[in-house]
Parts: sequence; structure tokens; C-alpha cells
Amino acid sequence: MAKPLELDQQWVERITEQVNGMQYGSINITVHDGRIVQIDRTERTRYDQSTHKQSHHEQPVKSTSNNNSNSNNNDTLRIVQ
Repeated sequence: MAKPLELDQQWVERITEQVNGMQYGSINITVHDGRIVQIDRTERTRYDQSTHKQSHHEQPVKSTSNNNSNSNNNDTLRIVQ
């Protein structure tokens, strides 16, 4: 038979603190022998589609490298996020 969970006010406050302010993510609560022993918080950051589309259409940036051994003046550097 499983032991009943021992949950005191301190753990309620800790869990509440981890959930507050989170927009996207998850909280994983680890229990051993009926006691909470760990709280893991995984938070995600989501960006809207218009921001994502702009990053793929950025203009090329000319290279400023002074090393001319393997490059010529027409080389460009593309910034991709």
C-alpha cells in the first residue's frame, strides 16, 4: 500500500513559487517514501511566427576578414538563428 503524501505549508509555498510567472513549461515533483524530495522546473520560451519568418529573410553581411589566402572579396557571411 502506498504511503500518504506528507505535504506541509513549506512545500506548498515552494511549488507555488515554481509555478508563478511561468507561461510555458512543466513542473516535475519527485516523491520518495511519501515525501516530496525534489522539484524540477522546465520552462519554455515561445516566439510568434512573424519573428521566426524574419530571421530566415535576413540580408547577407559582408565578411570583414583580412585573411585573403582562401577567400575573395565576394564572400558573404549569413547570420542564421
